Amino acid sequence: MRVRLLALAAATTSLVVVAFIVPLFFLIRSLARENALNRGLLDSQQVVAAIQGTTTLDGLRHLVSADQSANAISSSIWLDDGTWVGPVPPDAGSPSLVLAHGTPVGTNARQVNVAYRGGLEIWNPVAWGSRTLVVRTFVPPSIVQRGVLPATLVLVGTGAVLLIVAMLVADRLARRTAAPVIALAETAHRLSDGELHARAPVTGFREVAAVGSALNRLAQRITELLDAEREQVADLSHRLRTPLAALRLAAEGLPASPEATRVLEQVDALERAVGDVIREARRGVRAVPAAGCDAAEVVRQRAAFWSVLAEDQKRRMDVYVPDGPCPVAVGPEDLAAAVDALLENVFAHTPEGVGMCVTVERLDGQVRVEVADEGPGIPDGVVHRGRSGTGSTGLGLDIARRTAESGGGELRIGRSPSGGAAVRLSFRAVG
Repeated sequence: MRVRLLALAAATTSLVVVAFIVPLFFLIRSLARENALNRGLLDSQQVVAAIQGTTTLDGLRHLVSADQSANAISSSIWLDDGTWVGPVPPDAGSPSLVLAHGTPVGTNARQVNVAYRGGLEIWNPVAWGSRTLVVRTFVPPSIVQRGVLPATLVLVGTGAVLLIVAMLVADRLARRTAAPVIALAETAHRLSDGELHARAPVTGFREVAAVGSALNRLAQRITELLDAEREQVADLSHRLRTPLAALRLAAEGLPASPEATRVLEQVDALERAVGDVIREARRGVRAVPAAGCDAAEVVRQRAAFWSVLAEDQKRRMDVYVPDGPCPVAVGPEDLAAAVDALLENVFAHTPEGVGMCVTVERLDGQVRVEVADEGPGIPDGVVHRGRSGTGSTGLGLDIARRTAESGGGELRIGRSPSGGAAVRLSFRAVG
């Protein structure tokens, strides 16, 4: 947009400058020619006046000789016998000579002015006693074009200065015009990337400001709708807790049997799913991006929290966290929720007594958080909401995956050295 505005300004200014310079150039040429003609006429009249005061051919020769040394304008005298006094011109037989000689003496029509070889010829007949002479005065091109080139350069320079000034003004105007549009595009891209807090500046021309205002209202409306939807989901999940509690009490009251054990397991899975939904709903849409955190410190705290349950279930829990900070572009609440989801999967889907290892490392510009266990492993294709081969919703791994992606990384599932599951979250290291 800015380039097009500059091109339009350059084209328009160039047309205006050319429209003024071309007529001025021809005007300067015309004035220079008129000035040269006036100088030639003055010289010619001086020679005519001198001839009328001379009675001999020697006087005429001296007159022309003196005239030749005076200036660059040269004069020759044609005698009516066909001879010349002074330098013989290249066009000695010019029709202008015949025309000037045949003109009646004493009238204004006797003078003939013609262009010749870039200069000017002035044929001026004069009565010399009983004879009629013709004075040829030649104004060379150097005098006819005198002052044209400097004036032309001044015109071109003035036009160039005007063009530069116009381009500077157009560039400033283009910046002011394009800046709000660029800001609108950047805001739209941020909104499409999920930054619903982004707002466009309501500046610029009236139409652009109106678009920015409409975009801001749209973003605000989307945020409100998402918040309302999450609130409804959270309310619904909370309402499920009461019947779930009654269902658990009823299941626990069943006589001990394999069926009762399966019912309790399903109730546990349902409670975990409802808990995941509530936690996800409480995340909401943040007004501002979450600040970064120290992954090492967050993992250390969550590992200490889960270590109590690991000790109660006779699980070995190894934690390897570096002493230095490992900053990542993810909020501490989000990272804690992702780590909790991975550790909770280990406790929920492996038998008691199965060990695990929690590792944090910084490598190649990334911070990696890995939870590995000694259980049976995780089936392929479970890192999607609603898909799990272990009787759960798979929501926990999906939350962990989206947290890693929001921090510029990814989630990978593999095998631990003991054959169990190894879930690795990678984040882009900052700082």
